[in-house]
Amino acid sequence: MATPIVEMDGDEMTRILWKMIKEELLEPFVELNTEYYDLGLEHRNETDDQVTVDSANATKKYGVAVKCATITPNAARMDEYDLKEMWKSPNGTIRAMLDGTVFRTPIIVKGIEPCVKNWKKPITIARHAYGDVYKNTELVIPGPGTVELVYTAADGSETREKVMDFKGPGIAQGIHNLDGSIESFARSCFNYALDLKQDLWFATKDTISKKYDHTFKDIFQSIYEEEYKEKFETAGITYFYTLIDDAVARVMKAEGGFIWACKNYDGDVFSDMVSSAFGSLAMMTSVLVSPQGYYEYEAAHGTVQRHYYKHLKGEETSTNSVATIFAWSGALRKRGELDGNQELMAFADKLEKATIDTIESGKMTKDLALITTLENVTVLNSADFIKAIRAELEK
Repeated sequence: MATPIVEMDGDEMTRILWKMIKEELLEPFVELNTEYYDLGLEHRNETDDQVTVDSANATKKYGVAVKCATITPNAARMDEYDLKEMWKSPNGTIRAMLDGTVFRTPIIVKGIEPCVKNWKKPITIARHAYGDVYKNTELVIPGPGTVELVYTAADGSETREKVMDFKGPGIAQGIHNLDGSIESFARSCFNYALDLKQDLWFATKDTISKKYDHTFKDIFQSIYEEEYKEKFETAGITYFYTLIDDAVARVMKAEGGFIWACKNYDGDVFSDMVSSAFGSLAMMTSVLVSPQGYYEYEAAHGTVQRHYYKHLKGEETSTNSVATIFAWSGALRKRGELDGNQELMAFADKLEKATIDTIESGKMTKDLALITTLENVTVLNSADFIKAIRAELEK
């Protein structure tokens, strides 16, 4: 590897798997060249979360990153880790700095059939990766009073909009987005659709959110008409907008093979729904693509806390590492592509094939064994599954 990739280590069980994957599936075959950042919660706390900012800046420098799952702390984590403050989601920080779109696609293997019987092809969720509730400002309202949105222009003039006259205690939240970020989101989605030659759907709730969501709808439509309509027609693919509730109904009846663009929160929720319905949260690729050409590959699931506590007690776990393996293969393939390193790209392909072939041969983790249509499967623990993939890879 001529150029490093940015390596962002994470938390709990996924951190354990991260180490196993490197030792068994990467280091014996690749002279790994990474710039390492420890995004484990303890280290984020020690550095006042500066390490997260540094890792995002390194991604801008090198262009490709791979990230392990990380904890987004809540009140319970504050006590568990003795945190200085409730640090924000590392993913939210990185996505905001890179201003990208997250594309998540299920990994299809024989023997793992979608719960939705008419889904025949993968559904890719394109998730806007800036703003909304992930960059929110929240306020606990202690008692009677008025909450307003106030915009102070550069010339000092003010525009006010009442949110609520509170008669008693409650809560309030302010969210925002930027036209520039929405434009980047739209172009990323249109370009990705052209690359995959797949139809693009986009949905919000503009009938209720007549300014906020409607702005998303208008920006998408304007960019499509001005820059992409002819390209889409030439490619034989379509773009259409619909309400989010209509989109959900359509998705359930569709056969797949399209890209569904969602705002930040919708994409967070529906990518989990789609991946779980296709088989498992651990069977989904996830890549953040920025308009500037930065790529950050990650597992779309959490840190598998329950398995981590079992692991700490010395109990056996059977944790699915496929999404984390595919995060590494995706990053290595992109690094190879950008550097013209054909051997590295070929290795990434072989690693993915070995992973899929292992599952299709009947060797898998417990989560897949519970839902597979294959008979007489072998349930492997976390380490043995990775070792089985290595044996397949060495073939």
